[in-house]
Amino acid sequence: MTVNHARRRAALAALLDGVEAVLVTWPVNVRYLTGLDSSNAAVLVRADGTAKLATDSRYIERARGLDIEVVEARDVAKELAVPGVGIEAAHMTVAVFQRLDRPVPMEPLVEKVRTVKDDHELELIRTACAISDQAFGDISGNIRPGLTERDVARILEARMIELGADKPAFESIVASGENGAVPHHTPGERQLRRGDLVTLDFGALYQGYHADMTRTVSLGEPADWQRDLYNLVADAQKAGRHALTPGAVTGDVDRAARSIIEAAGHGDDFRHGLGHGVGLEIHEDPFLGPSRTGRLEDRVPITVEPGVYLPGRGGVRIEDTLVTRVDGPELLTKTTKELLVL
Repeated sequence: MTVNHARRRAALAALLDGVEAVLVTWPVNVRYLTGLDSSNAAVLVRADGTAKLATDSRYIERARGLDIEVVEARDVAKELAVPGVGIEAAHMTVAVFQRLDRPVPMEPLVEKVRTVKDDHELELIRTACAISDQAFGDISGNIRPGLTERDVARILEARMIELGADKPAFESIVASGENGAVPHHTPGERQLRRGDLVTLDFGALYQGYHADMTRTVSLGEPADWQRDLYNLVADAQKAGRHALTPGAVTGDVDRAARSIIEAAGHGDDFRHGLGHGVGLEIHEDPFLGPSRTGRLEDRVPITVEPGVYLPGRGGVRIEDTLVTRVDGPELLTKTTKELLVL
């Protein structure tokens, strides 16, 4: 499947207002607009749709094979900048900014274009999610008392790579027992014990695109409070998934899930937003949260991941990656959301 980078640049050019060109320096955005994955590159996109790419000698031969005018330079921003050029205010360093002639800070325009994914991007994300699903299914039977959290993370990440992932999409989270109360716990040397709830938050990176999913499992038959907590989060997650429709206000999607947790008396124990977009970055627009006001569009990969965290006891989080669709969200992470008792 061929990627039309010129079409992406044209979409960016159509958003320019008040400047004749924008200088894109954030590596993820340069890759999106040109196909070049580089640690030192920039692309100038003019309002008329023309564009030029600059990179240094390490990447120049690769760049010359792309469908864009290319120039070799070490100081790529200085090479391409024109007076009054728009710049990525969220990404450019002060040092680079000061070398330019009357740069104009701009909102994240490339990120806006990136939000809606084309067929090629969606297929890569589907593959990343399928690898993640398969890896979890392959190793879940090996999660047992005596292993450390770090052991489980290593086994899971190794399996994703064996199945074709470039690498893990992010540092996997394995949080057992009381550590489950920490949403972004770093796997450590705590040994898993019978009676633990274990939360695993992980994903595969495939050809630059990310997957993100979370499952919470029980080592042995869960206590009543653990099953009740799991069922509460599962109900909230289902409500959040069903609220994912093009045109929905992002804050309303968050509310659909959060209100269920609040009604059960655990509003203060759900301490993060409901979800986020995924693509070339693991966290990208749009974001689902209580104060968010944007509206969802069609063909947007996004997570739904409510969690309840009880300090000193443990927690539950359930997360899927889905794609917004007019006829209902497309589920990409398909592992069962029934509580697995291992």
